[in-house]
Amino acid sequence: EARAAGGPARRRVSRFQIPELATGRLLLRAFREDDLEAFAAMSADPEVMRYIGTGDTVDRNAAWRTMAGFNGHWALRGIGMWAVQRLEDSAFIGRAGLHHPPYWPSLECGWVLSRSAWGHGYAREAAAAALAYARRARPGERLQSFIQPGNDRSVRVALAIGARRAGDADLLGSPVQVYEHDNPARG
Repeated sequence: EARAAGGPARRRVSRFQIPELATGRLLLRAFREDDLEAFAAMSADPEVMRYIGTGDTVDRNAAWRTMAGFNGHWALRGIGMWAVQRLEDSAFIGRAGLHHPPYWPSLECGWVLSRSAWGHGYAREAAAAALAYARRARPGERLQSFIQPGNDRSVRVALAIGARRAGDADLLGSPVQVYEHDNPARG
């Protein structure tokens, strides 16, 4: 808090700007409060969440915390997940972006879309935009995607954006397949 001489205490508000990325059909942007219902519905869909984390769905309150965490990741790390909005109708259709909390093995490029958005190439389009951003913002940093066994849709996306299988790992107690993305500045 800052106190003006003889005046009331004022709170300093810091606003971190989350960059926006536009592709041919999508806008990758910060999560907004009005994304909650669509994000909560996506997060409550067992088929969508099947290969995410433990595979458990999350309720509306946890969806809110997740959205806030994604935006907060930008402020703390300078990178993060974007909400994916379809330009054609401004609909929220998922999330894509970069993830690297302190307990993560490397910078991850990841994506999750609502089931109604599957099969249209949106995941590939959003992931490619996020990957290009990572290469500019974090030149030389290891870029990977961690995909649970059986998630063939995500494997196809990773391969479509140029990743190569780099082995297997354990991530937070779950087996994952590691896909490596080339980063030109990396030695």
